[in-house]
Amino acid sequence: MRVLVLVAPGQGAQKPGFLTPWLDLPGVSERLTWWSAVSGLDLIHYGTKADEEEIRDTAVAQPLLVAAGLVAAHALFGEGGEGATGLAELPNRIGAVAGHSVGEITAAVASGVLTDEAAMVLVRRRGLAMAEAASRSETGMAAILGGERDDVVAHLDKHGLTPANVNGAGQIVAAGTAEQLAALAEDKPEGVRRVVPLKVAGAFHTDHMAPAVAALEALVAGVPVADPRTRYVSNRDGGVVATGAGVIERLVAQVSNPVRWDLCMETFQELGVTGLIEVAPGGTLTGIAKRALPGVTNVALKTPDDLATARALIEEHAVPVDTPAEEELREA
Repeated sequence: MRVLVLVAPGQGAQKPGFLTPWLDLPGVSERLTWWSAVSGLDLIHYGTKADEEEIRDTAVAQPLLVAAGLVAAHALFGEGGEGATGLAELPNRIGAVAGHSVGEITAAVASGVLTDEAAMVLVRRRGLAMAEAASRSETGMAAILGGERDDVVAHLDKHGLTPANVNGAGQIVAAGTAEQLAALAEDKPEGVRRVVPLKVAGAFHTDHMAPAVAALEALVAGVPVADPRTRYVSNRDGGVVATGAGVIERLVAQVSNPVRWDLCMETFQELGVTGLIEVAPGGTLTGIAKRALPGVTNVALKTPDDLATARALIEEHAVPVDTPAEEELREA
């Protein structure tokens, strides 16, 4: 049996002008114009003309990334059929979905939990709330390359840092105050090759984001949701979440909790995933998968030129899914 997983990248994957080639596809400009009105953000401007510093802004980067992922998903699977998202055929071809950090919102649309419009409202509010929380103190994040996981985590604890992203394949991202990160750079864990500061504006997925969680909790009570129509794999613990309410609860809580992408990949292995497609701006998660999931075929959607390769992978690997989640992996 062959199983495909669709994944969506998180903040940091954006690059200046990365939406430009996607605007050549029919309907993309109109869709982005509508989502811009929904979110209150000029997505076309930021995705085509804005410079690196402008799109580094958390309040801009997050809606931009979700919009790009949804543009690619719609282009890959097309419109039509039943379902509010226009992605009705996706659950019949994709055995599981997951997103890294803000990419979880993209995955929620792909699985049928959220509509496009609800996702754009939610991600815009998420970005604003996290940017506001980050402004309260000087914080940041740094990628730690190399070292043993347990040794690295213990070393971070010594400096008061949080392992905010445990990505697998020997990559952990630390988050905390500027002073804590500076101390880490001077005192690297044993076996670590490099500590690389990330172009993000705060200590995401840590206690520093608690104010953003409170802001989102006040919003999501009125968000319309549906249960996932294919397996939704959560960053919290790699578990498959069977209800829309459960997905939303985890989306909110995840803002101040570490991203366990390593556990998501373990679930992919348990599900027997044989192929992985990363929506735009693809490259980050396929890079991790190449090291952590040997034997799994990967396609990163960077431009529309990659759509043909992704469609060929779907035809080769995808099979209809009878149930949205393996019973033993369902959320308790």
